[in-house]
Amino acid sequence: MENGADLPVTVLNGKPGFINLLDAFNGYQLVKELTEATGLPAATSFKHVSPAGAAVGKPLSDTLKQIYFTDGVELSPMACAYARARGADRMSSFGDFIALSGECDEATALLIKKEVSDGIIAPSYSEKALEILKAKKNGNYCVIQIDADYVPAELEKKQVFGVTFEQGHNFLKIDSSCLSNIVTKNKTMSDEDKMNLVISLIVLKYTQSNSVCYVKDGQAIGIGAGQQSRVHCTRLAGQKADNWWLRQSPKVLGLQFVDGIKRADRDNAIDVYIGEEYEDVLADGKWQNIFKTRPEVFTREEKKEWLSKNTDVAIGSDAFFPFGDNIERARKSGVTVVAQPGGSVRDDNVIAAADSYNMVMAFTGIRLFHH
Repeated sequence: MENGADLPVTVLNGKPGFINLLDAFNGYQLVKELTEATGLPAATSFKHVSPAGAAVGKPLSDTLKQIYFTDGVELSPMACAYARARGADRMSSFGDFIALSGECDEATALLIKKEVSDGIIAPSYSEKALEILKAKKNGNYCVIQIDADYVPAELEKKQVFGVTFEQGHNFLKIDSSCLSNIVTKNKTMSDEDKMNLVISLIVLKYTQSNSVCYVKDGQAIGIGAGQQSRVHCTRLAGQKADNWWLRQSPKVLGLQFVDGIKRADRDNAIDVYIGEEYEDVLADGKWQNIFKTRPEVFTREEKKEWLSKNTDVAIGSDAFFPFGDNIERARKSGVTVVAQPGGSVRDDNVIAAADSYNMVMAFTGIRLFHH
């Protein structure tokens, strides 16, 4: 810190590295803003300076408890937020750095204990939670406590190739007022829609650009980060959102795994099962090392039918959609409401695409590039 100021964090356990700290500081800003915007506890799962998942602490359905492997833990609101953040994209969250907007309680620590993770940042920890976390990774798990009242300096500096850059810290507060400029024929947006769009925009504020975020029921279900093309962001995030929904299908919920299979292997097996290459896996006989009995193929027609049931999804973009193809792809993943800055020379084309599916789209006028 400059001018001899004290650091706003205390390392309670472990030895966080450079990337750990970047994940921690970006993640904590994200969850703090989610809580300020929604009034709910929030959590995020960060990997390589972008969120793999983020959510607020809404209760979990029995299905979500099953696919998030909460395994009988009595879930607190913060534990619900963490389970949602970790569970949205479990493969990407493998080896994550966690950020919580409030105290890490015992229930949340019990969930974290079961996962492969590098560390956590939170403003406080219960005594029992700290005991559980300090025992993780043979006592080397990174545990960081941050001052909840810390306010960063207005000017930020970054050095690249020996050259120092300066810019103002992004203090922009994102709330539902950003959604007032609705440009589509359909202008009916529920409070739930607004909350989901606000969550998507806050997530994008701390995601490496270009980025697109799909949100449903208070949690990010697909994040596309760091792509050079906007539509590739939309496709990548959409595929993640589709996988999240497919994991809730009866065929996936009914899979019977061999005893003793590791959690990561189970996650990988599910990803393969819902993918296009599963018939090749069946042909090779590899299923015998994973499943108790040979599962039926999840056909393309069955997956398409199940995906058609996913609705009321929100999508946000950190910069304008340049073409209507982004809307076309978003529709396939159940999107009904959209938030994007606007300002493309083809805005009319994008609006027409949204109108053709009776979507509601707001132009925020705000770009959220993050690097």
